[in-house]
Amino acid sequence: MIKNRRDFYAGLMFMIIGVLFMILSGQYKIGIASKMGPGYFPLILGGMLTFLGLFVALGSVSKSALKLNVEPFQLDIFVYILGGVGLFAAALKWDAGFIVALLALILVSSKASHEFSWRATLISVVVLAIASYLVFIKELQLQMPVLPKFIATSLGL
Repeated sequence: MIKNRRDFYAGLMFMIIGVLFMILSGQYKIGIASKMGPGYFPLILGGMLTFLGLFVALGSVSKSALKLNVEPFQLDIFVYILGGVGLFAAALKWDAGFIVALLALILVSSKASHEFSWRATLISVVVLAIASYLVFIKELQLQMPVLPKFIATSLGL
């Protein structure tokens, strides 16, 4: 029986991501510890993440578990989160601007929560937009449009 579902699912997610990193690192030359190739670090990191996930998942399962009792998969939550990420990528590709892309990501992804509220979502939009702008655009100086082209040109930016 699963004692802690969050730990179990977090461990499962870590294992899946770790294995994917290990598989995808095979596309690059791995090398050896003294002469590392570009695939060496992702391979080692993926292995460490897989073992971490295994320990987290095993720690969440009771010793007397005879059968695995997993909640049913909720497709709507998956679609909201994946859709938010997809909208973010599409908005950046279509030059809608970083702020509009972030707005789409947060608004769509927040619908995945069972405790969804417009007030909390709008606060998240404002705080994350300001923080993301300061970190990614100002500090890291990523070269991407902040606003959609038609707004930026009308403001003379």
